[in-house]
Amino acid sequence: MTGCLWPCVGAAVAGDGAGHRKAGLFRSKPRTPAEVVQHVRDLVTYVLDNKDGCCGGKRDAKLEHRMVELSKGIKEMKGILYGNGEEDPCEEACKQLTKEFFRKNTDTFRQLIVSLQYVDLETQKDVTQVIANLQRQKVDSRLVASEYLEANLDLLDILMSGYENLDIAIHYSTLLRDCIRHQVAARYVLESPHFRTFFDHIQFPDFNIQSDVFKTFKELMTRHKSSVAEFFSKNYDWFFAEFNSKLILSASNYFIRRQAVQLLRDILLERSNSAVMVRYVSSKEHLMIHMNLLRDESIAIQVEAFHVFKLFVANKEQPPEITSILRANRSKLLRFLKDFTTVEKDDKKFEADKATVISEILALVGAEKQ
Repeated sequence: MTGCLWPCVGAAVAGDGAGHRKAGLFRSKPRTPAEVVQHVRDLVTYVLDNKDGCCGGKRDAKLEHRMVELSKGIKEMKGILYGNGEEDPCEEACKQLTKEFFRKNTDTFRQLIVSLQYVDLETQKDVTQVIANLQRQKVDSRLVASEYLEANLDLLDILMSGYENLDIAIHYSTLLRDCIRHQVAARYVLESPHFRTFFDHIQFPDFNIQSDVFKTFKELMTRHKSSVAEFFSKNYDWFFAEFNSKLILSASNYFIRRQAVQLLRDILLERSNSAVMVRYVSSKEHLMIHMNLLRDESIAIQVEAFHVFKLFVANKEQPPEITSILRANRSKLLRFLKDFTTVEKDDKKFEADKATVISEILALVGAEKQ
């Protein structure tokens, strides 16, 4: 194959093992992709068997050597999957690496995840990139990562519990986000007791961890439409109680509050969540939350809140209590909306939405006078 980093990969796999050893007497023969995975598997097994020696203090020479070799092996896997910067990755090499990585009864995926806390930062990053790539690799038109995860769903529990370890929290969050590309994994996470802990993890004091956890949370709530709709059909009450309480009302972080309101808008406007949207905008408690957000000191949060508020106003089947609140606050709302604008002054879509909201509020008052 043109540009293949492993031009002899097919012959190497089909070749005789004794022949390999004989050739090795005269020159160092590069490992095939499958052999690279096998080598990494042997090294990570040794590291896990001697993990006590990885924690603090000076490592013995043998363990130190294996750790260095493990880092090199993972970097070699990364080179096969991503290319070397000068040549594109070889499709056949990627295929062979993927087949060996997910080969039945080997569990390389699990070993790498568990060993992540024992390797250095650079190797942690390389492992994350390798696994991310493998989530997308196909073997004979099959996403083997999806099949593997379906048979090993407990790995997702390991990744979710990893948020408790701040040293690996971001890496586990990234790995989890890559796994939930597959619907079977996303559905499992949504149904897991661990899912509720996202609301607490999003409030970590470390901004980098906080933002990465929220990124994974957003992916869960938006990627697989049918699974999310099914989730809301069973979990509406507690989810929005937690969402409003922890991400909007009590969140002290500007980034989280803004992203949370934006995510809420995306959830409500998704066609498959139409029943969720109608239920949400029929609640006076929810309406009051977003009317208060319209007065937030941040213009950006005001704008995001407006995009949710307009759904309450546009609801053609408004409950009487919603209509009553809008009528009671008519003058304040019209006065606010008159001068309300975005940072981008010439936002025609926003101005059109605002004009519609004003018209709807005026129409409500007119109906009251009739």
